[in-house]
Amino acid sequence: MKLHELKPAQAKKQRNRVGRGMSSGNGKTSGRGHGGQNSRSGGGVRLGFEGGQMPLFQRLPKRGFTNINRKEFAIVNLETLNNFDEGAEVTPELLLETGTISKVKSGVKILGNGKLEKKLTVKAHKFSASAKEAIEAAGGQTEVM
Repeated sequence: MKLHELKPAQAKKQRNRVGRGMSSGNGKTSGRGHGGQNSRSGGGVRLGFEGGQMPLFQRLPKRGFTNINRKEFAIVNLETLNNFDEGAEVTPELLLETGTISKVKSGVKILGNGKLEKKLTVKAHKFSASAKEAIEAAGGQTEVM
């Protein structure tokens, strides 16, 4: 930084203190006007309220269904497994430790994206058919937990 690059400090704008007398410009009604819903404490309408008109979220049709028993798996692709050493035993704990997955969720599923170039023993909760085939083709083993 050089002397000619110096700029004056930004002025700090003081907050507007409402209800502090007429000379402040926001005295008496404190900028809320005379009466009405928004002049009251706790006033205003709820989120999504459209003045009594049927709100948009209620006008739109409901679609689908959410399965409360859905199981979500942490997904690992074959190409990611190349990061491990030859002959290593890959477990969900090891995947967590190395930061490959952030959470085990309902389990770990190995998918067949990419090419596996190492012989590994992979322990997971689920395998896709192509992943299982590729691991065994590379000379490795799969074990369902």
